[in-house]
Amino acid sequence: MTKIKHLTTLIMAGGRGERLYPLTRDKAKPAITFGGIYKIIDFTLSNCINSGIRRIYVLTQYGSLSLDRHLTLGWHILQPEMGEFICSVPPQQVMVNRWYRGTADSIYQNIKILQEERPKWTLILSGDHVYKMDYLEMLNFHLEKGAELTAGCVKIPRHEGSAFGIIHINEDQEIIDFLEKPQDPPCIPGDPEHALGSMGVYIFNTEKLVQEVIRDARQPDSAHDFGKNIIPSMIGRERVYAYNFRSQDKDTARYWRDIGRIDAYFEANMDLVALDPLFNLYDEDWPIRTYQRQTPPAKTICAGDPGNLRPAVVDDSLLSGGCIISGAQVRRSILSPQVRIEHYAQVTDSIIWDDVHIGPRARIHRAIIEEGVRVPAGFAIGIDHEADARRFPISEGGIVVVPNNVVLDD
Repeated sequence: MTKIKHLTTLIMAGGRGERLYPLTRDKAKPAITFGGIYKIIDFTLSNCINSGIRRIYVLTQYGSLSLDRHLTLGWHILQPEMGEFICSVPPQQVMVNRWYRGTADSIYQNIKILQEERPKWTLILSGDHVYKMDYLEMLNFHLEKGAELTAGCVKIPRHEGSAFGIIHINEDQEIIDFLEKPQDPPCIPGDPEHALGSMGVYIFNTEKLVQEVIRDARQPDSAHDFGKNIIPSMIGRERVYAYNFRSQDKDTARYWRDIGRIDAYFEANMDLVALDPLFNLYDEDWPIRTYQRQTPPAKTICAGDPGNLRPAVVDDSLLSGGCIISGAQVRRSILSPQVRIEHYAQVTDSIIWDDVHIGPRARIHRAIIEEGVRVPAGFAIGIDHEADARRFPISEGGIVVVPNNVVLDD
């Protein structure tokens, strides 16, 4: 616990999340609903709390209202009189009169936090990934290696490496190169089938971090990004190492998902309803915390036309509080709080956000429906893609997205 007193944590949570549009039309990516009752940032914050970290700054920017509201409602669980806090920090525009230009620039513009607190180490996290991780294990690795910077990494198949920032290491796990989405990723030493993908998790010696972001801020041609600029510039002149992530989930060796695209978001949600989920929400030793709405229990009802009543059928799905399934079928789907599905309706392979009402005989398949949408009786979504394409955004993988301001006609 002595180490914790000398560690300050900064969570970058201001991304616009353009590849998740329209889900991010009016909210930051970390504030997007995930797994029925959670927001994406809950996983990073839960990792911090479960790791014993109690001094956390959340750097916000785009669409911060919904994120700030969630932090206020669900994360006032620490004790400020004990030096514990989760503090939301919008762009201060003190050092410069502009918004953040990149991940490194967001730290540069908040350098006053580090100058005032003067921690020995700074943990930098992203607020838009789903995983479980004990950050203190990574800090111990950082100290053992005598590193100035340690970057968290996850093993991925080499053929998927073109979608990630790839870290090339030697036998001692020292970083010898950083490549942004390379077509031919370098493999892990001794493992020709896998590469190391950057997780966007960094531990810096704070004095070195301050020096590097100031140096980067003076470079007019820099993208002011950790992966593109800071790490490559430190390779060869500083001690920089890669920490191979190991999940705290007892059922799998590792799980980490970047859900920056609609299809990736959909697939990560569907991981939760699998027969043997890759990501375990029910691990009592590593709880995922969030704000819980005050709702009655979920309920299933046998309903339908007189003389033709049907039981509700729910298979391989997550039901949140306040949901009512009334003589309908729900399969491989995730329902957020207060969703109502009427008789003879069918919902399959879908993600339904808060307060959605699905009318009788409606059919929903491979869709994401945002909060508050009213689906009329007999309406079909995800069945006829030509018709859907005229009305809704559709992802590359064929997922239909119904935004929360859409009015659906009978």
